[in-house]
Amino acid sequence: MLISRYSKPEFDPYGDSSPEQTDARWPAPTATGPLSATVSLPGSKSLTNRELVLSALAGHPSVLRSPLHSRDSDLMVAALRQLGTTVEEVPGEGEFGPDLRITPGELFGSTTIDCGLAGTVMRFLPPVAALALGPTTFDGDAGARLRPMKTTISSLRALGADINDDGRGALPFTVHGTGSLDGGEITIDASTSSQFVSGLLLAAPRFERGLHLRHAGERLPSMPHIEMTIATLARRGVTVGSPAVGEWIVAPAPIAGAEIDIEPDLSNAAPFLAAALVAGGSVTITGWPESTTQVGADLAELLPLFGATVSRSGDRLTVTAGERLRGVQLDLSTGGELAPALVALAALADSPSTITGIGHIRHHETDRLAALAAEINGLGGAVTELPDGLQIDPRPLHGGPWRTYDDHRMATAGAVIGLAVPGVEIENIGTTAKTLPQFADLWQTLASGATS
Repeated sequence: MLISRYSKPEFDPYGDSSPEQTDARWPAPTATGPLSATVSLPGSKSLTNRELVLSALAGHPSVLRSPLHSRDSDLMVAALRQLGTTVEEVPGEGEFGPDLRITPGELFGSTTIDCGLAGTVMRFLPPVAALALGPTTFDGDAGARLRPMKTTISSLRALGADINDDGRGALPFTVHGTGSLDGGEITIDASTSSQFVSGLLLAAPRFERGLHLRHAGERLPSMPHIEMTIATLARRGVTVGSPAVGEWIVAPAPIAGAEIDIEPDLSNAAPFLAAALVAGGSVTITGWPESTTQVGADLAELLPLFGATVSRSGDRLTVTAGERLRGVQLDLSTGGELAPALVALAALADSPSTITGIGHIRHHETDRLAALAAEINGLGGAVTELPDGLQIDPRPLHGGPWRTYDDHRMATAGAVIGLAVPGVEIENIGTTAKTLPQFADLWQTLASGATS
C-alpha cells in the first residue's frame, strides 16, 4: 500500500488565529490486521522555517524545493512577507505542493505578526524584527501567550534591541527595530527551549558585531535542533564556531542565497512508524535521508528498543513489528518531540516504561507530560508524572474521548493508541494542520489498508 497525496483538508486550518475547532470528535481508526504500507511525507517544518528565515536575510534570492506547506510554515511565510520579503510559489517536482522562491528585501516593521502556536515564528523572528525599521508586534493563539519568551526578550535587549513587553516575558510584545542590531557577547539560559539559541544564531551574521553566545542553564535540550541550525548556516556560507559545549561564535558575514532541497519531516514519521509496532506488519517511509540533523532520525535506533526491526534500502526506511511490544527505560533528552508517539507505544507495551529527559516538553504547545498522563489515564491507563518525564505502567485501555489541547503531537499520539483500542475519539484532529495537514487522510488510509 502506497500512501502519498497532496490535498488540503476539508476544513480551513488557517481561517482564524488558531487551528480549526469543532465539536465533532474524530473516531480514530482501529487496525483490522497487520500493516503493509509505504508512506511519503511532506517536508520538515524545522528545516523549512529555518531556510525561510535565512532566505529572507540573504543577499540574493533562494529557492526551497519540496518545502512544507502547513500552518506553521504558512505563518512564517506570512510574517516574512509582512517584514518586506517576497515569497512566491513556483512549480516544482514535489508531490505535496509548490516550491518557494524567496527574494529578500529591505526589512520594515510597522506590522503585527501572528505567531499562532509556532515556536519557530515566535523565537526566530524577533531577532529579524530587530533588524527591521519600525515597530513589530508579536502575538499568537491563546496558548502561545503561555509559552516562555523571556529568554528571547532579555537576550535581544542585551544585544541592543528596544522591546516593550510590559514586564510579561511573554507574548504579546513589540520589537522597536532601528534597521540594525549591535550584537556582541551575551549569556542566556536556554533550558526550556533550544529555539532561543537557534533564533539568535540564524540572525547573528547580520548583527553589527556578530554574536558570542553562551548557555548557562542546567541543561540544553534538543541539541540536534541547534546542530540543524548550524548546518543550515554552513550551507549559506556562514561558519559557527563552538569553542566549548554550550558556546557559539558567529562573525558578521553575508548570508548566501541558495537552492535547497527540504528533507521529509522525520518527526512526523514517528506515529506512522510506531503504527507497525501497534498493529503488526511493517511501514516504510520514503525519502529517508542518508545523513541528517533531524532528531526524527533517532527513530531508527529507538524503535528497536520497543522490539521492532529496522531495515533500509536506498532512501526507504522500514520498521517491522517484532513478536512483542516491549517497555523501555529511555533518556530522550535529545529528542523530546518524539516523546508523544513513544509514550503512546509504551502505554500499549507488555511491560513498564520510564521515559525521562523530557521535562522541557512541558513548555511546548501544551504541557505534554501532564496532557499525556491525563489522556492515557482517562482511557484506563496508569501514567505517573515525574519531574523530568513519565512512568508508564501498561493497563488494558478502553475507548473514550482524547483531548488534544491544540497540540498536533497530542492528536497523533491519540491516533497511535486508537489503532489498538476501539472507540478512541480525538478532539480537534484539525490541529495536525500545524505541521501535517494531510494527517487524517493519510492515517485513515494506513489503518484501512486502502491504496492511493
